Amino acid sequence: MGLFDRWRARRAGGVVGGRATLDRGSRREDLRHLEEFVASRRGVEGYVEPRTAVTEATIVLVAGDGEWTRRRIGGPEVARRLSRELTIPVYDAQVTGYPQRMRDWNLRQKPD
Repeated sequence: MGLFDRWRARRAGGVVGGRATLDRGSRREDLRHLEEFVASRRGVEGYVEPRTAVTEATIVLVAGDGEWTRRRIGGPEVARRLSRELTIPVYDAQVTGYPQRMRDWNLRQKPD
């Protein structure tokens, strides 16, 4: 690990997977939010987003009406395990992209 990596790790609160990250890891509150989102909406699907140099891996949950939420997740394997527990389909966002209903929902949320 280089000098700047150590500095970034200290500022971000640690090193994840041997690499410094500028983001915090997932917390129990993140998982609780995801569980509540799935329990309170219909037709939810998950879209796993990979870790980047700036953020940890995340999952975007998209409801049947297009409403969505994004939270940090401990990695793709955690997202897949969570999807099995919550009985929702999960996709790799880099492969499938996001559903049109999510974009439509975003447009409906913009002020006139």
